[in-house]
Amino acid sequence: MDSKSRARMEELIGLLNRAAEAYYNKNEELMSNYEYDALYDELVSLEKELNVTLPNSPTASVGYEAVSELVKVTHEYPMLSLDKTKEVEELVSWLGDREGVLSWKLDGLTTVLIYEGGILKQAVTRGNGQVGEDITHNARVFCNVPKNIEYKGKLTIRGESIIKYSDFNRINEEIADAEAKYKNPRNLCSGTVRQLNSAICAKRNVHFIAFNLVDAGELNKLDTFSKRFEWLSEQGFTVVEYHKVTKDTIMDTVEKFSANVIENDFPSDGLVLSFEDIAYGKSLGTTSKFPRDSIAFKWRDEVSETTFNEIFWSASRTGLINPVAVFEPVEIEGTTVSRASLHNVSILESYELGKGDRITVFKANMIIPQLADNLTRSNTLKLPTHCPVCGGKAVVKEENGVKVLMCDNQACPAKQIKQFAHFVSRDAMNIDGLSEATLEKFIQNGFISKLPDLFHLSDYEEEITALEGFGKKSYNKLIKAVDESRNVYLANFIYSLGIANIGLSNAKLLCRHYDYDLEKLSNADTDELIEIDGIGDLIAKAFVDYFNDEDKKQVVDELLNEVSFIQEDILSKEEMSFAGKTFVVTGSLNIYENRNAIKSEIERLGGKVSGSVSSKTDYLINNDINSNSAKNKKAKELGIPIITEKEYVKMMNQEGRN
Repeated sequence: MDSKSRARMEELIGLLNRAAEAYYNKNEELMSNYEYDALYDELVSLEKELNVTLPNSPTASVGYEAVSELVKVTHEYPMLSLDKTKEVEELVSWLGDREGVLSWKLDGLTTVLIYEGGILKQAVTRGNGQVGEDITHNARVFCNVPKNIEYKGKLTIRGESIIKYSDFNRINEEIADAEAKYKNPRNLCSGTVRQLNSAICAKRNVHFIAFNLVDAGELNKLDTFSKRFEWLSEQGFTVVEYHKVTKDTIMDTVEKFSANVIENDFPSDGLVLSFEDIAYGKSLGTTSKFPRDSIAFKWRDEVSETTFNEIFWSASRTGLINPVAVFEPVEIEGTTVSRASLHNVSILESYELGKGDRITVFKANMIIPQLADNLTRSNTLKLPTHCPVCGGKAVVKEENGVKVLMCDNQACPAKQIKQFAHFVSRDAMNIDGLSEATLEKFIQNGFISKLPDLFHLSDYEEEITALEGFGKKSYNKLIKAVDESRNVYLANFIYSLGIANIGLSNAKLLCRHYDYDLEKLSNADTDELIEIDGIGDLIAKAFVDYFNDEDKKQVVDELLNEVSFIQEDILSKEEMSFAGKTFVVTGSLNIYENRNAIKSEIERLGGKVSGSVSSKTDYLINNDINSNSAKNKKAKELGIPIITEKEYVKMMNQEGRN
């Protein structure tokens, strides 16, 4: 083996292992899936050509060591990776004259559930395929995992723990800081199921989707994949969508799956084809890494060629300056795209970009625009030396082995704009007319430098009315909005402060618990807060840390000189008629003005409003009881009452009299 080939193999192993460790253990992405697959395939090609596998090669491993504080568990049945292809024709050849089962390859965290005596005994993550982490405490609060099943023998099931896109978006909407938002459902799910505090997991609606009955025991009569899927469904498990196929129907079935990718509420990164006959599949044995009874199919990304124009640098409130590639518009998967995030400097540098380069672009999993390759690689692009917003010094720093560009200026307006924008948003102080663009102008002109300054904009009447896009009418409207915001509910005020992990729902929960007394609330300690149902360690710590910060306390004190709190209708525990009840509201409303109105009432009475139906839901409110909507179907499956607005109002009045 020549030294050049060995050096390249060692380089590939290092790149791939670092990327995999970041992905599996740190929930970080050092490179796109497209780039990872390309490097992996190059390594496989070199190993085949030279007939050599170097130590620590990812081609000979099936996962990464678990590094959290969770208890380590050795798998009774080791978990191998699946061989993969992007060619439908290869699926046809692989299946031959056999019957197969085609199902989604879900993009979450592979999990093993073990039942004994009809009770969930243990849940374990995949880990490195040999050893995983015990997450039983969290699996018990997954929204669709049966706690008890009819079958009393030992049962081992594999599946994927996932967080749906709808829940992912809901969770991110409650996070004020754009930089603190989660990057994708897979990373959020991985971090969630490995939490030490199950209360956090319970709030995030983790689903378990079964894809394999591993240990059938006395159930060996279930000799096909489809029979086992049907049996698992009868036991109450959610089973991955699957279709029986032959070599003549695979292509059409793959097309049907691919047509649903964009509409799906769950993350997936391909399909899995298995032999329907389980005994036959097992008789084929395994390689050192892959079982021979199944193969993964990954979408062949639709790659389009276009011209790279520039990098748009986006400064954020955390100081990060993020690169976004801007290119000539190109149509991919039915939509036109012209931008793709490059995430950090390390990824940017790997593409060796320069203006006018010919690049290829694709949509990861048919959804997210990403760069595939730079065909020209002129490598003439220079990193900015100054922040694009404030002009302060921009420096490259390394965080966990990843290069990032940072603005060193603590007074950078970009670091404050997001904070101001959150403060004036509708669910916070609700000051209309203050867009981020307007706030940026006000900051740059020195009208505001801290939150209380917003209440003194009238000091700059002449300067504001002289600004481009402003006039007397716009100024008067703005000042009216500022004055109207001075009367505010305490929960909205708490939310407006932008405390990490404190969404409006959490703010309302905290205010109710402390009888809308800000002094009691701001002096609460962590131990007190975590006793509140729905408040976990992270939220409690963030809240206490905020009010222990002298600078932040000073800002709050100054704001209290500007605002008055609207008197709340404080209910006794007996009057909190919906305490412990969870509602889901869907469809059009006839009695209430909007969903926020009915949600506020439910919360005022001690209840909770969730965005999706689960086993924890008590009532689904839908005026169309006979609808075939997904929420109605789910409620009926779980035996959850579906009630109309009128029935809800009647129930509320009855509860109020009891």
